[in-house]
Amino acid sequence: MPKMKCICGNIIKLNDIPNPNELLMISETEYDKYDGFVDSEKLYMEMKTIVKCDNCYRLYIYENGINEEPIIYQLEKGQWNKMI
Repeated sequence: MPKMKCICGNIIKLNDIPNPNELLMISETEYDKYDGFVDSEKLYMEMKTIVKCDNCYRLYIYENGINEEPIIYQLEKGQWNKMI
């Protein structure tokens, strides 16, 4: 996937490696399975790919792999409430 078009119309370039617009995410429970020497390839396979638009900051989360439809989050406007 060398590039993709965001809902806002921005073209997100994905051909650079490493890529500042591609994020990797893993849950704490999945991460806690690793201890000591870690096979980076195996860890990478456990991670979810997230693509961030560098214009509107939408996040495209590929929960079920890069070939499936992503979950899309849009930045909310307003004040952020600190966790209590």
